Amino acid sequence: MTVDLRVYALLDPAQSGGHSMGELAALIGPATTLVQLRDKHGSTREMIARAKEIKVALPTHVPLLINDRVDVALAAEADGVHIGWDDMEAAEARLLLGKQAIIGLSLKSVKQAQAAPIEHLDYVAIGGVFITMSKDNPDPPVGLDGFKTILDAVRERAPQMPVCAIAGIDANNAGGVIAAGADGVSVISALSLAADPAQAARALRSVVDVSLSQRRTQ
Repeated sequence: MTVDLRVYALLDPAQSGGHSMGELAALIGPATTLVQLRDKHGSTREMIARAKEIKVALPTHVPLLINDRVDVALAAEADGVHIGWDDMEAAEARLLLGKQAIIGLSLKSVKQAQAAPIEHLDYVAIGGVFITMSKDNPDPPVGLDGFKTILDAVRERAPQMPVCAIAGIDANNAGGVIAAGADGVSVISALSLAADPAQAARALRSVVDVSLSQRRTQ
């Protein structure tokens, strides 16, 4: 499945700017291309309810993924999952969710890129690229150079694999990330904590679209 990663928004109840998940989804949805519910503290029942709330609020063409939890994705009839290196194996997630589901994986190193189960994935997210306050991350940011190095390792194995960058990205630095080779950007606080999430999402989408256009003409 081809995944559009241009503006990949992560919605987290712990970083919602006072909005409900449904409100945020409605505000940013028109400018996004993919949305993920990342809920590290909610109960299973709460996560399912939030996922359903987001799904109803999003435009029908914007897929919804669930972070880590395959069971929640199934119960909420989400479009897939995003998993980390220590979560359920991608092959097992694929077995449970089926061929049509979207499955993404986080990569933090060249070693992980070389070992990733590419055959079971629809995209990968590389990061953290920059410093972020959105997640406790013991690893230092890889920066644009580190991003490019990991990206090259992915492209050696899967030239057409969609790749996004994550961590500390906003409209000010998204252009540089796209120029470095990313197909899109994954963001949390740049949208959810903005004074006007809808406007922030539109601005980010514009930067990404222009940067992709410029890269294609180079």
